[in-house]
Amino acid sequence: MIDIRKAIGQEEFDSLLLGNALRGYSRPRDKVSALLAKGVIVRVHKGFYVFGKEYARRPYSRELLANLMYGPSYVSLESALAAHGLIPEGVNAMTSMCLGSAKSYDTPLGRFIYRPAPAKGFCIGVSRVELADGRAYLMASPGKALADKLRETRGVAFRSQSELQRYLTEDLRIDLGALAGLDAEELECVAEGYRSRKVRVLVSLVRNLARKTNSTGEDTKS
Repeated sequence: MIDIRKAIGQEEFDSLLLGNALRGYSRPRDKVSALLAKGVIVRVHKGFYVFGKEYARRPYSRELLANLMYGPSYVSLESALAAHGLIPEGVNAMTSMCLGSAKSYDTPLGRFIYRPAPAKGFCIGVSRVELADGRAYLMASPGKALADKLRETRGVAFRSQSELQRYLTEDLRIDLGALAGLDAEELECVAEGYRSRKVRVLVSLVRNLARKTNSTGEDTKS
C-alpha cells in the first residue's frame, strides 16, 4: 500500500499508471479489486482513479479529471464561469466542451457533463491552467465560457443587446463591469468560428459597455 502511494505521486491517475505501480504483483487485477474494496483508491470512471480520503496527500483536481476522462475537451460553461468569478455561486457538476458527441458521467466525485463545440472555434480562448505538480488542464477564458453558455442556451434568440443584457444580469447575475472587461476581439473570433449570432450580439454588448466605462473612467454598474 505504501509502495503504491510512493509509486503514484499524483492524486489523479489512470489504469496504465496504476498497472505500472502494481507490476510487481503476480495478480494485479486482484490487487486493484482489494484496493478498491478497502477505499485506498476510488474508481472515478472506467480507467481513471483517485486516492481515497485517508491516502490522499492533496485535493484532487476535478478539472484535470474532466480533461482526461473524455477528450479533446476543456472546462467551460458554468464551471469555468464560476472559476473566473463571473457567476456568484459554485456549481455541482463539472461542465466541459468537447469535439465528440455529448456525454455525461455520474461518478463518486459528482457529475461530469460534456457538450459538443464546433471544431473551427474549439481552440479559441482556451488556455492551460497549471497545477502545483506541473501538470495542467485546459479551461475556457471568461469570454469563451460565456460564449459557450449562450450557444448552449435554448429557446432564446438574444436578438438585441438589451435582451441579452437582461439575461446576463438577471438570470446569470453577472456584473456589467465584468462584462465590460471581456476580450471583445477574442469573442469576435469565437463568433466567427461558431457562426453564432448570439455571440455576435455579446461582442456588440461588450464593446458598448467598454466604451461607456472608458468615457466615464469608472466601472459600469448593473
